[in-house]
This record gives sequence, C-alpha cells and structure tokens, in this order.
Amino acid sequence: MNLKLHLLSRIILIGFACLIATTAWVLYQADQEFRHEARSKADSIGRQLELQLLRINAGFDHTARFPDLGLWQQMGAISGACVWFIPADGDQVRSVCSGGNTSAQNGPDWFENIYRWAFKPGFETMRPVAFRDHIYGAVVIAPSAEIEIANAWQQLRGLMGLSATTVLALCLLVYVTVNRALRPAQVIVAGLESMSNGNLSARLPAFELAEWQRTGQAINQLAASQQQLLAERRMLALKLLTVQEEERRHLARELHDEFGQCLAAINAVTASMMQTAEQDCPALVPEGKNIARITGHMMDLLRGMLLRLRPMDIDELGLSAALNSLIAGWNARNGGKIHYQLAIDGNLGQLPEPVPVNIFRIVQECLTNIAKHSGAANAKVMIKLSDGLVELQVEDDGIADKLPFEDSSGIGLLGMRERVTALGGQLTLAPIQTGGLMVRAWLPLQPATGAPA
Repeated sequence: MNLKLHLLSRIILIGFACLIATTAWVLYQADQEFRHEARSKADSIGRQLELQLLRINAGFDHTARFPDLGLWQQMGAISGACVWFIPADGDQVRSVCSGGNTSAQNGPDWFENIYRWAFKPGFETMRPVAFRDHIYGAVVIAPSAEIEIANAWQQLRGLMGLSATTVLALCLLVYVTVNRALRPAQVIVAGLESMSNGNLSARLPAFELAEWQRTGQAINQLAASQQQLLAERRMLALKLLTVQEEERRHLARELHDEFGQCLAAINAVTASMMQTAEQDCPALVPEGKNIARITGHMMDLLRGMLLRLRPMDIDELGLSAALNSLIAGWNARNGGKIHYQLAIDGNLGQLPEPVPVNIFRIVQECLTNIAKHSGAANAKVMIKLSDGLVELQVEDDGIADKLPFEDSSGIGLLGMRERVTALGGQLTLAPIQTGGLMVRAWLPLQPATGAPA
C-alpha cells in the first residue's frame, strides 16, 4: 500500500475512534448537566416553598396560598418540564408545566433510540419540603425526554462538524507533509533503477532530512564500491585476455616455426625418397605417398590450429584482411549451405590494441554458432566506426523464436560477454522480425583500463 494512503487511513481510523469516545463523553456530560439542572431547580423551588412557610408562620402570608404557583413561574422553569407539589396529607396535587418546541430540534430515530437506551432521559427529581421538622410535601420535577434528546443531538451535531473539519484538516496537513517528506524516495528509486541498468556512475543528491541523507550516502557508497569492483574486474579480465592472446601468439609462432618447419622438412625428405625409390626400389613409392598424404593432412590441421590460435593476417595485414580471409574460408568450407557476407564502414587499421583481436574472436564465435545452430541460408557481418565507438553486428536469417543460448552458460557466449565487458562495451542478442538472430556489440576505441573517476 502507498505510504501516504496508509498513514491517512490510520489517521481516519484514529480520528473515528476519538470521535466515538468524545461523543460518548459529551452525551454523558449533557445528561449529567440536565440532571444537575433539574436537581438545582427542584432544590430552589423547595427552598422558596420553605420560605413561604416561614412567612405564613410569621403572619405575613396566608395558608391558603400555599403552595404559591406564581412563585414557581417567577423562578423560570426548565423548558418542557413539569413541576408537581405532592402534599404530605394526601391533599390535591398541584402542578405547572412549561412548554417547549422540539419539532425542529429532534434528532434521527436511531439517535433517539440509542440515547434512550443509554441514558434513560425524562427521570423525575424529588425534593421534600419541610419546616420545623414537619414534612409538608415534596416537589417533583419531570423534565421532558424529547427536549433532553434534542439538546443532546444539537451538541452532537456541533461536535461532529468540528471533528470532521479537524480530521479533514489534519489529513490534508499530513498528506502534504508526508508527500513533501517522501519526495526523496522517488529520487532514490530513480537512482537505483539507473544503477540497476548499469549506470553505476549515477549518484544521489544531498537531502534535507537526516534519514534520507544517510540513506543516500549509503547508496552512493555502495554504488562507488560496486563501480570500483567492476572496474577492477574489467581490468583483470582485460589483462587475462591480453595474456591469453600473448600465449596464443607465442604458441602459434612456436608451432609455425618449429612444428611447421619439421613437417615441411618431412615433405622434402619424402619427395626426395620417392624420386630415389622410383629408380632403385619402386616398392617403396606407395609408402612414400602415404607419408606425403599424412604429412599434408597434418599441415592442414596445423593451419586450422594456427588460425584458431592467432590469425597471422591480423599481425601482418590487419583486421580487415583477417576478417575477409575468415569469411572466405567459411564460404569455401560450408559447401554453399550458408552464404557469408562482410561489410566494413571505416578504417579498421586505426583500432587500438587489444580491440582488433577481440573483434576477430567475437566474429569467429558468431560464425561458429550460425553454422551449428541457426539453420540459416545467409549471414552478414557488419562493422562500423563512429563517434569513438566501433559497432559490430552479426545477423542471420535462420530460426530464432527465442534466444538460443540466452539462459545457457555456454563457453562461446560467456567468452563473448567477457571480452566485451573487459573492453568496457555492451553486448545484446535479439531475434529479428524476418527470423534469425542479431548479435550487436559496442566497443569504445579507448578501452577502459582504469578505475572510475
């Protein structure tokens, strides 16, 4: 759930709980105030009647006027309440009631039912009237339950309006405050997404809040550490590739100079032996031909091995000539099953080491994969130099409904990725609309060999 909505929902729930508690308290206070008013009024009327008895006893008033109803009315009655005087001798009960209009004030039925159930409105308050230890009767006040319910509803309406306004203002304030406080979270998420896409040079800005500031600093330190580790890994991979190529070059030179010369000498000796055998011992001629055939086969194997180890065309003639020779060799060996093409845009002779040999190795691996897995009839290799980058693209018209080795740990794909990563480039594989697979690699003309700035 969104944090802002989560906080707002909690605030609304807490506000609702507080509103219920406050409502119960307000209604309880309203009921107590009504009861207290009724008791106070009963006590006041009782004291006035006792004072009238005192005047009667002193001869200032007549007994027939007791109790004086006009005296009750002069004191002000509770709206809608009735006042009775119940004589102690069982004489006629005398009463007076005050009117009250509740038609415009009544609350809804559900509120009236709840209030009647909880507080029992309309109770009667009794106050005895005594003079000189003689009980003359009792004053009874019966407030109007409707008036009490109406007054309680009016107080509740005011409370609900105030509470709703308060909760709404609080939610708005919290939303604005939290929204402002969480703005750095969006910046952090965007920064993390950029870093996850490979842009480890991205850094988070400084934030106002200390918590966000520490979070940003920790992420920046982690990104810097990862960038340093990747740079060191790239340096190590580049060194390993360089050492590997040097070893291959040395091994190819040794095989060419030593083993190749030995095979050439065997060929020469065999030819001389066959010339002599034709005159002196014709029976040895077939054996000489077998030796020549075996030596020729070994020479072919040696040439293929030397091509895989270190194509001499790269060192002697350059990358363009080596690639043309490679394409010509594949066209010659496949018997016309796959037609290979090469397109070069730019001067490959200006590529710095060790870019040329790695481009050659990537093309080698791509052509091998096409021959083994694609089922294609045509394949094309394109190389383009622009804006400090060399772009390599190899595509075929075979079948590639899904990436054939995207989820595999094949040595070929792994080797291509390691080469491209070591040179600070990018490698992508994607099916093309016409069928087949497209391999694209971007390599900088100046490979990254140092730590990040």
